Amino acid sequence: MVRRLGLRPHPEGGFYGETFRSPLRLTLPDGRVRSASTAIHYVLPPDAWSTWHRVHADEIWHHYDGAPLRLHRLGLGEARLDRETPQAVVPAGMWQAAESQGGAVLCGCTVAPGFEFDDFELGDVEALVSQFPGDRELIRRLAR
Repeated sequence: MVRRLGLRPHPEGGFYGETFRSPLRLTLPDGRVRSASTAIHYVLPPDAWSTWHRVHADEIWHHYDGAPLRLHRLGLGEARLDRETPQAVVPAGMWQAAESQGGAVLCGCTVAPGFEFDDFELGDVEALVSQFPGDRELIRRLAR
């Protein structure tokens, strides 16, 4: 699937490939200019996970095929994505991590305003544990 879709490794874990970038450009209140939205394919192989990260834009996850996916959102709770519940939202700036539940999973992510790596941040485990002490074990388990 990774080869067929032309995906490459993502810094958070898994593999991704951009499938859409809106030609409509927005100027944000802070002066940054972004595409109105972007979309990617995202694959997590069996026993893989996406480590703690956040994006400074709203993100919608879409489950397309394969094993169920557990999407962890610190401060909001967990969402399970599968064929019966194929979509979940991660609000802008929320720490998130994801893990496959048994096999490879093919998802998509739509980000608005559009994704830029300048707006992407990997989590510092100790800072996250300090901020979310009740999720200490989960944070450490999904760290890199």
